[in-house]
Amino acid sequence: MRVIIIGAGIGGTSAALALQKLGHDVVVYDQMRENKPVGAALSLWSNGVKVLNWLGLGDEVAALGGRMDDMAYYEGFGGAEMCRFSLETVTTQTGQRPYPVARADLQALLMERVGTDRVHLGRKLVAVSEADGIVTATFADGTTDTADVLIGADGARSLVRDYVTRADEGGTRIERTYSGYTNFNGLVPVDERIGSATQWTTYVADGKRCAVMPVAGDRFYFFVDIPQPSGLPYDKQADGKRPLEEAFAGWAPGAEALIAAIDPETSLNRVEIWDIDPFHTWVRGSVAILGDAAHNTSPDIGQGACSALEDSFALGIVFATNTLGVPDALRRYEKIRAERAGDLVLRARKRAWETHAFDPAVTDAWYESLRGADGVGIIRGIVGNIEDSPVNLGGGLL
Repeated sequence: MRVIIIGAGIGGTSAALALQKLGHDVVVYDQMRENKPVGAALSLWSNGVKVLNWLGLGDEVAALGGRMDDMAYYEGFGGAEMCRFSLETVTTQTGQRPYPVARADLQALLMERVGTDRVHLGRKLVAVSEADGIVTATFADGTTDTADVLIGADGARSLVRDYVTRADEGGTRIERTYSGYTNFNGLVPVDERIGSATQWTTYVADGKRCAVMPVAGDRFYFFVDIPQPSGLPYDKQADGKRPLEEAFAGWAPGAEALIAAIDPETSLNRVEIWDIDPFHTWVRGSVAILGDAAHNTSPDIGQGACSALEDSFALGIVFATNTLGVPDALRRYEKIRAERAGDLVLRARKRAWETHAFDPAVTDAWYESLRGADGVGIIRGIVGNIEDSPVNLGGGLL
């Protein structure tokens, strides 16, 4: 079977590997011209790591991952410890240690494993069509390619999604919803003034968040949230980290040390956070979508990349076990994934509402719950996002 995948991100390349494992002829196209992913790093919780293990990348991913033993919250002003606890329970219950990883490192590994001759960059998709069971992809340079199946892993503004939902034929055009905050993220050297080198450290106050996770190479992945309207002007060259210096003026020494360490020229991304209401039309004939194209989510529970990896696992399973043809297998993939992925979108949305002071009373109550917390409730939430993953095959928690 010949497969075209549109998008060389985490979802697209992992799907390519899943289908290559089955012996299929897979080619990946992406409009980017080099590996410059949006966002500096990502949280690979146990469900995402398990998919990568299944793809044969366990040792490599472990080497890319930071060792995150503990989790701690601190008062944004003053820096007093609110709670600190071990994350070992997540590992023992789920059977896999989670790893924060630099996104570019993981994406480069996946692209290399797919094969440089199989990944074609600088190719922008402009149209999809299907006739007599053959799917045709047309690109902006006028070239075309054909296959038995096409998978759209082309992100939140997916053209393949528009084809699947018949948006240009009077069908539903899926629109994104602004989550109410802007995220700044990047990589900085590990600095114990910010937090322990083996700890997920978060400072919180006024609906803002300033956090770091360890990744390989003695680096922290930082992610900083500022509730604000969408569309505010920002010029990286002119503004740099000034919005962070203004938003976090007077914060705890650890937060100030982080912002001082940020080098906008080296690693600083600014991303408005949007998501998409869950929908269940992921397939049309021999065409399907996965990743952000199907379930664009806010990062508030750290399951965006993991959910895309679950898509790839499910896609591999349905093509390995079903024999009634491509449309049948894709419908089974949709049935496995749409409800769970949509549920994670809503969980992340609820978490964003709780933590970003869109209702100050709700956020104040959350802050109060953190003070002196033993971590049991927080870990229950983390594990709850993992336990129903299809990769667990019904036996995820012990």
